[in-house]
Amino acid sequence: MDTYFQGKVAIVTGASSGIGLATARLLGSLGAKVVMAARSYEKMKELAPSVGPEVLCLRTDVSVEGDCRRLIQETVARWGRIDILVNNAGLSMRAMFKDLDLSVLHRLMDVNFWGTVYCTKYALPWLLATKGSVVGVISIAGYSALPARSGYSASKYAVRGFLDTLRIEHLKDGLHVMVFAPGYTASNVRNAALTADGSAQGETPLEEDKLMSAETCAGYLIEGLRKRRNAMTLTALGKATVAAHNLFPNLTDRLTYGYIAREKDSPFQ
Repeated sequence: MDTYFQGKVAIVTGASSGIGLATARLLGSLGAKVVMAARSYEKMKELAPSVGPEVLCLRTDVSVEGDCRRLIQETVARWGRIDILVNNAGLSMRAMFKDLDLSVLHRLMDVNFWGTVYCTKYALPWLLATKGSVVGVISIAGYSALPARSGYSASKYAVRGFLDTLRIEHLKDGLHVMVFAPGYTASNVRNAALTADGSAQGETPLEEDKLMSAETCAGYLIEGLRKRRNAMTLTALGKATVAAHNLFPNLTDRLTYGYIAREKDSPFQ
């Protein structure tokens, strides 16, 4: 029987849906004590029984430093330790930069980048004490930029740079730092993606039922935690994109342009 996660205290942000919820459920099924963090408190409370017997739900807006500090404080007050922090909360966008209200870029950085920084900063002393794991859920867009997602790509590049630096700083301390980059995964992130004026897109341009499921994605994340991997990049397309970006950047730019141009209601049209 796999006992690696038994009794470990794991915080998952963005835990009310998608990859975050699937990860929380899988951790709970493996015996972890799970802290679900998201803005949707009532929704988390409804979902908590599906996660496991030891669950703490905390209303958290990761773009607010005080919320992140309280998340860590209340976790430690409840269980006295932190073994795993999964920085999953995220926001996307879809608009050409020339049309974009700059408040959208601020919002993307506040949630995706600063949310990861805030939670990691306050959890770090506890993670160092347990030689625990901190994960940043980024995207292939954090390795190879996506047009019409300038703020999204910038924030995911920033998270990757931050966590890679953190890993090196604590190379001798036993801290595990993983950058986790899913490819396209079925979730609500594209429905909630911001448009040029900051309003929610409301409809995904992709066929969500043909994408990797959140549960499959969570399974890979758990495998990375167990094996203490430094980085994971998912899907054949994702791996090929990252490799091509490094080896043939000009070609990758053209291929990426063509791929996005074929999207439903492409911003290039």
